[in-house]
Amino acid sequence: MDLQLTGKTALVLAASKGLGKACAAALAAEGANVVIGARNPDTLDAAANDIRAVGKGQVLAVPIDVLQPRDADRIITAAVGEFGRLDILINNAGGPPFGTFESFDESAWHSAFELTLLSAVRFSRLAIPHLRKSGSGRIINITSLTVLTYLPHSVLSTSLRLGVVGMAKMLSEELGPDHITVNNVAPGLILTDRVKDALQPRPGVTEEELLGERAKSIPVRRIGRPEELAALVTFLASPLAAYITGATIPVDGGATRSPL
Repeated sequence: MDLQLTGKTALVLAASKGLGKACAAALAAEGANVVIGARNPDTLDAAANDIRAVGKGQVLAVPIDVLQPRDADRIITAAVGEFGRLDILINNAGGPPFGTFESFDESAWHSAFELTLLSAVRFSRLAIPHLRKSGSGRIINITSLTVLTYLPHSVLSTSLRLGVVGMAKMLSEELGPDHITVNNVAPGLILTDRVKDALQPRPGVTEEELLGERAKSIPVRRIGRPEELAALVTFLASPLAAYITGATIPVDGGATRSPL
């Protein structure tokens, strides 16, 4: 299927590894030019080379910190300067730490707010004027399954990612007349470094066995791959998904038990 993304320009945040890198690679494979941002220049350059090897579109790597307003302006300016347009924004950032409500002080809440919600607000606000010019702009927020179901010790993620979902719903209404769609993708258990780091090691139990234990509660009985989430993101970024907006779509192997 041709997703009609050749010549489009996509900005993908936190794209040096994991879900962001997979999304950037999938978009480039469909012919989109991708601008990738992350904090570590070396890791980012390595990701750019990997994406160039599998993609048809061009790749521009810009080291940034999503917490810095100047960096947000700089990467969007670089994207438009390099490719003359911006059509797609993939808001993505590392998740805040897990813990009980009482374990987090006000500073932790401020940090989580800036990382999880304010970064999506900032990049969306800066991108919207360019997305309007596109005539078929896309904003896709990578959130978490915590916005759809209960996950123990995820109070920071749940609270602030629900803010992203609420913002997306409002924006889908405001930007609909401009042919800009705004959607959220909610990954479940996807094999990334964050998932591996969250494993609780036990003597004599391998990482593969620990992951297998986590997968037992998932209907498809396995952990997802970043490429599977990226496939949905790439479709939502395409003109073929023009009638999908304001939605929050899980990629979780059926782990969400809610009928809605």
